[in-house]
Amino acid sequence: MRKSLTFFLSGVALAVAASTAVAGERVLEFKLVTKPIDVKVIEAANVEGQTVMSGKFFGVAVFNDGRIGVKEFVNASDSLKGAGPFFGYSTYTFEDGSITARYTGLAKDGKSTGEYTILSGTGSYANATGTGTIESAPNPFKGVNLFNIKLVVKTSGS
Repeated sequence: MRKSLTFFLSGVALAVAASTAVAGERVLEFKLVTKPIDVKVIEAANVEGQTVMSGKFFGVAVFNDGRIGVKEFVNASDSLKGAGPFFGYSTYTFEDGSITARYTGLAKDGKSTGEYTILSGTGSYANATGTGTIESAPNPFKGVNLFNIKLVVKTSGS
């Protein structure tokens, strides 16, 4: 009986530890390659170089350890000669769940920087909140964009 009780209590302790292990904070850092899928650019009348853009994009996230994820997102910008604010909504899908976030940023001097606000998540990211950063990276490729992404994901574990 004592052996059974010890085994049972060990199992309960393990289950409690496992359930609390998903709660907390995780930092996800990766490279993101994005490509426009359906984009509309409108030039403003009588303002040289002024454009308003909106569109749907797709991306692939690549972690240093080889894991990958995908990103589907919509983006809008208001640019004067390539500089100006942008914002959008993203859903990242990873093997263990997904994260949906809103981002805002600024393109200036050929570089983009911005911030994420995590809105929700699924799987191991259920009930996610948090923040993150976007920073353009040197890009040797044409027709795609390359970014460094950092997401600080907080989950409640419930």
